Amino acid sequence: MKVVGITSQHEVYVGTKDRNFRINEFLIIEDPYQGDLMGEVVEANAYNKYIPMNLHGELADSSVLDSLRAIGYNIEEDTIYIARVRLLNEALYPVEAGSDVRIPEFSEVKDIMIRCSVDEGLVLGVIRNTDHMAANMDEEYKNLLYTYENGRLEKQKEIPYIYNVKSMHQYPHIGVFGGSGSGKSFGLRVILEELMNLNIPTVVLDPHFEMDFSKIADYIPKGERLDYSGKFKCLQVGTDVGVRFEDLSIQDLKNLLGASGALTDAMNNVVDILHKKKDSYTSFYNRLKMLSEAQEEGSIDRISKRIEESKTDLERQGWQQRLELYLNYDKSCPYSSVRGIIWRLNRLSNEGIFSKDIREIENGLQNGKLIVVQGSTRILQVFSTYLINNLYHKRREYKDAQYRREACDYFPPFIIVTDEAHNFAPKAYECPSKAILKEISQEGRKYGVFLILATQRPTLLDETITAQLNTKFIFRTVRSSDIATIKEETDITVEEARRLPYLRTGDVFISEAAMGRTIYARIRAANTTSPHTENPFDELKGKIEEDENKFMDIIKDKLPINGDDFINVIKEIEAETGITYTIDAFEEKLEDLVEKGLLVKQKTPFFNVYKEK
Repeated sequence: MKVVGITSQHEVYVGTKDRNFRINEFLIIEDPYQGDLMGEVVEANAYNKYIPMNLHGELADSSVLDSLRAIGYNIEEDTIYIARVRLLNEALYPVEAGSDVRIPEFSEVKDIMIRCSVDEGLVLGVIRNTDHMAANMDEEYKNLLYTYENGRLEKQKEIPYIYNVKSMHQYPHIGVFGGSGSGKSFGLRVILEELMNLNIPTVVLDPHFEMDFSKIADYIPKGERLDYSGKFKCLQVGTDVGVRFEDLSIQDLKNLLGASGALTDAMNNVVDILHKKKDSYTSFYNRLKMLSEAQEEGSIDRISKRIEESKTDLERQGWQQRLELYLNYDKSCPYSSVRGIIWRLNRLSNEGIFSKDIREIENGLQNGKLIVVQGSTRILQVFSTYLINNLYHKRREYKDAQYRREACDYFPPFIIVTDEAHNFAPKAYECPSKAILKEISQEGRKYGVFLILATQRPTLLDETITAQLNTKFIFRTVRSSDIATIKEETDITVEEARRLPYLRTGDVFISEAAMGRTIYARIRAANTTSPHTENPFDELKGKIEEDENKFMDIIKDKLPINGDDFINVIKEIEAETGITYTIDAFEEKLEDLVEKGLLVKQKTPFFNVYKEK
């Protein structure tokens, strides 16, 4: 392999007739004046007389072809392999043309490829096209993982990609981008598995109910399966966790109420005036309800009349309280705004938001567990605002107290992970959860709070937050607007951007600020599987077969069934199983079984007889 053509300080062409080149593979250029220079293949071509031109009229500039002829290649007869190689570090002078080029040894690329030990990092996958260097790498980096390719499990053949989680202190926050079916959620699952392996406290907002790690992947060899059951907890909002109303500040309450839609100034004023410190849900709700009922009466005279007409002391006392509220707050709290707050409060209560607290989440983080908070996107938007605010400020208070040398309960550093992140921090409009995520993206590093945000649409994610994501995992992306955003926010090259729509599922470009370059990798096979892995058409087929078998079991001891006896058979079935059929539905089911060959239909002059085959 030789350097050919006109060279520069940062890019050269390499030609050979012995081997083809692969995109993203590493080569060492032995420059006689500057020493060994490391480069990466960014474009690869094959050239011979049968394929004389590319889209631009020729394969490369004429100097490349002239160089190849000068060093002995027969352009007209041989197949020539040509690679465009970009140097990792810019050379002092243009590279010497004709310099020898060779494949590096593992020891020569170890410091570039691997930034931390296996025990301290996240083993996320393999670096593509490094198999020729992996043969002589250190034993500790071999047989760490499997990849899943072409429908089967493959042993590790390449150098592992190990993310140095400690580098987040200097280069915080991770973005995971990719379209539907690109492997984005799969990659996120692998990251979470690795965080559990290191016992790093993590909160996951899971709107799709898929980040459950209890089901071990059946493709992993039995002796190598990992059990995560003691390392994570799935908690549903409104069932397992919620908000303790008494702990809410006025701003917390406004954030929760604002999740259904932005509060008007009048609504904000109602909350400011009517919410008292340490209010319970009942006391606050009753205050609003009583004021609205007094406003419905419409005047002091009508309320006074209700007091006079009260039949019991309790009723009289209630209307006196309403009158007092009316006198104090009617002018500052419009009726429509009071009713709007009542409606929003009712909605949150009906969803169970106020039925629990977040103590179980806090305890899980203290024990180094991964806590998966599940719920619909809207519920999570409501709850995460309170939850993240609460957790972040507990960690911040601990660090600030430590700085001031004051006593304070310990609260651990932690990571916040969310899928569909553009719903929690949208670019186009404000929402309560966006404010706290933006604050953490800008200041969380100082306090040990980090973000991992996954989204199919990076263009829709808030730009301030996107700019703070120092490491980005970029899976297959098709939309031009998303690719443009990725190009703006990463050091991905033009050639790599062109490849984004064609990446295989599970292949990923990793743009890591700590490394200063983009790596082409493949995510390892996950140790667990999502609850949603079953193909929906297999599910449909299975359900139909299950219903058929169940119906066969019900009618088996009643065969043969005569067409004039349907009513009696249906009555028997109802008495035995509690299942009711109409005559038409019952006959239709029998006909289906005949069509599928499970029953035989015999026609008679008066009715059909259904018999076992």
